[in-house]
Amino acid sequence: APQGPLDLGNAGPSMRLMAGLMAGQSFATTLTGDRSLSVRPMGRVVQPLQQMGANIQSDARGCAPLQIAPSEGLRGINYSSPVASAQVKSALLLAGLYAQGRTQVTEPGASRDHTERMLQAFGIDVEARPGLAALSGGQTMRATDIQVPADISSAAFFLVGAAISPGSELLLPAVGVNPTRTGVIDVLRAMGAEIELQNERSFGGEPVADLWVRGGGLQGIDIDPALVASAIDEFPALFIAAACAEGVTRVTGAEELRVKESDRISAMVNGLKTLGIKAEGTPDGAVIHGGRLQGGQVVSLGAHRVAMSFAMAALRASAPIRILDCDNVNTSFPGFATLAARVGLGIEVRR
Repeated sequence: APQGPLDLGNAGPSMRLMAGLMAGQSFATTLTGDRSLSVRPMGRVVQPLQQMGANIQSDARGCAPLQIAPSEGLRGINYSSPVASAQVKSALLLAGLYAQGRTQVTEPGASRDHTERMLQAFGIDVEARPGLAALSGGQTMRATDIQVPADISSAAFFLVGAAISPGSELLLPAVGVNPTRTGVIDVLRAMGAEIELQNERSFGGEPVADLWVRGGGLQGIDIDPALVASAIDEFPALFIAAACAEGVTRVTGAEELRVKESDRISAMVNGLKTLGIKAEGTPDGAVIHGGRLQGGQVVSLGAHRVAMSFAMAALRASAPIRILDCDNVNTSFPGFATLAARVGLGIEVRR
């Protein structure tokens, strides 16, 4: 049992997955976060956990802190999720390990399947296919060694940075290329980017490859809504690619971007406008006209992916870009500025 509340900082996935894991424990837990995390919706996890018998409560807004007390016992449920969310699915599967009977999650589309693969690597019998995951409670894990591939969400900034920089070549080694996560590659290729997967292999059930990208001219496209779920975290970087492309890029079906740690659509559209790009936000996406990036000052609204995306925009800007409210970059990518400088980005961090 923890000695006090568990502070998860800015990590939304951690809070949702920990909610599922803690729901099955014999001790009480309080999950808290920073100001940004404390306004993110947690009802989509709390409500199905309550259906399983979990003693879990959010605040009146449906947000953190989450209060979790021991329950009389979890029971497996057949839950039909209204959205394709790996975080919701994973929370319920983790709770399902402690539940009586079978826990099944169905989704309207395929979401990331890292949890299913990892549980299988640890000896758990999991039924998994696109749009469905299920397991039975009471199973015992076995210890195993794992090797963690490089994160494609972090690689995305450098894929875009190279793609928008004519004449550049970049090799990113040992990146996870789970098919539920490679939408960013598919979108960039559709825009004309030259990207190759080399030395393909597997780490503990996760496909891995070295990603090679060469810079060149990009074309605006209508992004296939079917790719949204597999590129949802990479869209801020893809907005930068769209700003540097010839023609118009349209994004639809990405309303999930409005309920991240901030409204990423508004943050990106407003920032692009500040930098001289014609852009318009829509309820579920944006319309971006490729153009010439100017310098200026943009506010990331505490969204680390927004901040790193605008850093890459500086590769094509006619003057320096100043990005405010960047502390949360260290949440997802410690060392980003150092690595970006190493590959040629003129970047300076000021406290």
